[in-house]
Amino acid sequence: MPSEEAVEVFSDAYTALTNSALDKESNLARWMTAGNVSGETDMVNRYALGQSQVVRYVEWARESGPTIWKTSDGTPGLELHVQAEIGGVAVQGYIDQLTEEPDSSVRVRDLKTGSTRSKFQLKTYTVLARKVFGVAVNKADWFMAKTGGLSRALDVSKVEEEEVGEVFAAMDAGVKAGNFPARPGWHCRFCDVSHACAFS
Repeated sequence: MPSEEAVEVFSDAYTALTNSALDKESNLARWMTAGNVSGETDMVNRYALGQSQVVRYVEWARESGPTIWKTSDGTPGLELHVQAEIGGVAVQGYIDQLTEEPDSSVRVRDLKTGSTRSKFQLKTYTVLARKVFGVAVNKADWFMAKTGGLSRALDVSKVEEEEVGEVFAAMDAGVKAGNFPARPGWHCRFCDVSHACAFS
């Protein structure tokens, strides 16, 4: 798909989703924004940023030509909804991309418009891809829309289901016990309920 067409698809989707959000909350002063700007300014900024990030991705994909892996029924490994039990907890997610590797394994790729949060997401997707599709996964990475390129590959060949499962089991136990310790920090700026939190 040419970049102009991809930008048009993004623009249409952005407009539809923004209009839907405005129907739910029309007071832009109540919208969470990126930085110290008004809701209206943020909406315009994100629209322009999204368009430029779409162009970067299309250009990168055209130059790099990643081979998208396909499931046994021929479904492309794009935005795949996966779910399985890990550590006794039902876990689900959407894997942005699964690409073919020269060694016949599959690489997990997450597309990021912002910063990378943690390796745990890639480790979780690694375990889910192995369990759901029965494939070998040895590497994972992020496509960084800000820079238009890939992060350094993360070696996930030694990631075990038990390691990831322990984290999910601990989180599940904490939720069931009502244990939500406050951990204020920079991330509070992105929290939907920071306005009502005594710790942020």
